[in-house]
Amino acid sequence: MRLGILYSGGKDSTYALEKAREKDDVACLITVQSRNPESYMFHTPNIDVTSLQAEALGLPLVKKSTGGVKEEELSDLEAAVKAAASEHGILGVVSGAVESVYQAERIQRICVRLGLWCHNPLWKMDQEGLLRDILSRGYEVVVSGVFAYPMGEEWLGRRLDPAAVEELVALRASHGVSPTGEGGEIETTVLDAPVFERRIEILEARKDWRGGSGTYRIERARLVDK
Repeated sequence: MRLGILYSGGKDSTYALEKAREKDDVACLITVQSRNPESYMFHTPNIDVTSLQAEALGLPLVKKSTGGVKEEELSDLEAAVKAAASEHGILGVVSGAVESVYQAERIQRICVRLGLWCHNPLWKMDQEGLLRDILSRGYEVVVSGVFAYPMGEEWLGRRLDPAAVEELVALRASHGVSPTGEGGEIETTVLDAPVFERRIEILEARKDWRGGSGTYRIERARLVDK
């Protein structure tokens, strides 16, 4: 089946893409770029890097912008999915949702209206197991957004490694933090993965920390051979 991947550039959507490719034909990436950094629906840190990631994956990218107004932004997502179906002949949509009922339900409704199959290959996976699986496959992931106490600025730009996973699991026990960031606690950006033909090298980045949250903004990057 020809599928489109709802792609944020983060670990979950990249891993969902890899899982989908095991059985189906991934035809394109679908990205919605929100102008609202507090979007309920969409990942925002480094969303512009998806253009470089699409090159690394060797896949076309269908990108749409949205003002990011709650619920209204869903019409922009629907327009993006509809465009992907028209341009690339997709018959289904894949998301990287793990536990977010808010996102999963809304994506499902859009697919029903458009007559498309909806697939969430990571749905209800054990979060610690998911993170360890990603690491075991050789993913290179940086934390690009932090939005939960007691996580601090030191997490911005941090590589996701076994020590980071241990800390995230501990934060679930002590503060209720979702290790995969399903509650919006963290966002990530993938620099390399098994499905990447080339990896991303960061040339310039900066941390933007305000109060109890912040982002790691990749300002310049390039593709390099693996």
